[in-house]
Amino acid sequence: MAKSRKDNKGRVLRLGERYREQDGRYQYSYLDSKGVRRYIYSKDLAKLREKEDELKRDQLDGIDHYVAGHITVNEVFDRCMAVKTNLRRTTRANYEMMYNKHVRNGFGERIIGTIKFSDVKLFYRQLVTEDGIQPNTVSTIHCCLHPAFEMAVRDDIIRKNPCHGVLGELSNDFGKNKGIRNALTIEQQKAFMNYMDGHEVYDHWWPIFMILLGTGCRCGEFIGLRWQDIDMDKRTIDINHSLVRVKRHRGDPARRLGVSLPKTEAGIRVIPMLDQVHDCFERIYEEQLVTGFNETEIEGMSGFIFKNANGDVLCEQNLNSAIKRIVTSYNMEEEVKAAKEKREPMLLPNFSVHYLRHTFCTRFCENETNVKVIQAVMGHKNFKTTMDVYAEATGTKKQEAMQSLSAKWKEF
Repeated sequence: MAKSRKDNKGRVLRLGERYREQDGRYQYSYLDSKGVRRYIYSKDLAKLREKEDELKRDQLDGIDHYVAGHITVNEVFDRCMAVKTNLRRTTRANYEMMYNKHVRNGFGERIIGTIKFSDVKLFYRQLVTEDGIQPNTVSTIHCCLHPAFEMAVRDDIIRKNPCHGVLGELSNDFGKNKGIRNALTIEQQKAFMNYMDGHEVYDHWWPIFMILLGTGCRCGEFIGLRWQDIDMDKRTIDINHSLVRVKRHRGDPARRLGVSLPKTEAGIRVIPMLDQVHDCFERIYEEQLVTGFNETEIEGMSGFIFKNANGDVLCEQNLNSAIKRIVTSYNMEEEVKAAKEKREPMLLPNFSVHYLRHTFCTRFCENETNVKVIQAVMGHKNFKTTMDVYAEATGTKKQEAMQSLSAKWKEF
């Protein structure tokens, strides 16, 4: 009969267990699913056996314990994106941008098998409270992580998806800001547009930002507009595609744009033109008869309306840089003017081009009661998105409505 092995305290060790006198650790050896010998360690025998029991449960369930202990969140996310073939290019680009910006360096470097529900919850809270990330952005990050962990569950790498239910538990905190869309006030909108109108430096941006403000287009939809998408007689704009930044390949320029369908099925839509928008398109067309039209070709598409100083299509960075220069210039002049007139300056906030979509939606909601019409023009897939903006916009009208009612009350 074989003699039982014991540790330094005289305890009998199980098959596969060993006490290492050189470092005082316990070791358990086993064969993984590929027949390769692996080891787990602990300085406490009881904790080692907890790991053994977990390992045996995982082996019975077909979970690869070694892979779970070595593969990172980044590797799982990248694999998940590689197998998702039905994502639209706009969605894929947005997910990859969000993930790379907020997850890859840090949380994404962690080993997937070590991540618990509380780790994900803490990560989301830190994004909001410490990094100042908007709750809606955290929801997008969740859309990146949840399917990646779910794929790891299906691949038998981990037992449970640690993202399950995290947003639900944080909904009370997130709900305080949910539905809030950054938009310019009427006074800020007027100041921004009036400052450009006739300005010796910024006047050429006026029709571009008027079209953005007057259509509510997403940035990719806007920069992708072609002259053939515009019906000047019927005064309509056909939104049928979008330009999106795609991954660089060897030999590509620093920025490479590709053609994609709009963000959602609802994004394919026809927008009626406001009179001001119609006039802007006429102005741009007449100017390009003199200066030349955009000759850029992207994946077989050409005839793009908007162009930058190099004659190439506009990109989001061009628009955001222009906004920053205009806002900075306006605020400097407004502060000087306000000081001379001994009043408080009406300053513009720092904002991005996406604010203009929210601004259009807010103005639309303030003047339209048919929410389905608003949803159709905005291209919102989710009716709740429209209702969130509508509720916020109409909420600011409460005082005005009550004052109007007060004036008419004596007639009742």
